[in-house]
Amino acid sequence: MEKKDQKIMVAIDESQESMYALSWCITNLISDTPTNNKLVLLYVRPPSAFYTLDAAGYIFNTDVVDAMEKYSMHLANSVMERAEAICRDLNATNINMERVVGIGDAKNVICRAVKKLEADTLVMGTHGYGFFKRALLGSVSDHCAKHANCPVVIVKHP
Repeated sequence: MEKKDQKIMVAIDESQESMYALSWCITNLISDTPTNNKLVLLYVRPPSAFYTLDAAGYIFNTDVVDAMEKYSMHLANSVMERAEAICRDLNATNINMERVVGIGDAKNVICRAVKKLEADTLVMGTHGYGFFKRALLGSVSDHCAKHANCPVVIVKHP
């Protein structure tokens, strides 16, 4: 049976854990030989602050909203550039790579992107939160492991 080309999605953010998961993915899941496999780098931005109320209940000035949006875009580009630098450092220049930036709650956006882009595998890091912090904040990786429509590899930073 002929092996089909794979679409591997790596969920990345600003953390060392996600960058480690990316390097693990390239080292362990991506072949050194040129293929048509695709690596999808997915970064999820928080929802826009459009008409967002501050703690006192005031609507933010449009200049503040624009500045926050600009910062969010800059952060997304910065994370993508770091991820691409990791690929270059690991001599993974033969990889067909795609950048995807989603907006919203990370766990839901990741699961929707897996389905929409028909990813064969999802790779993500874990922050390693303890029981109480995970119970309060929720765990994106736990949610994706249960709800993504593909196998999920959760990589723990040593």
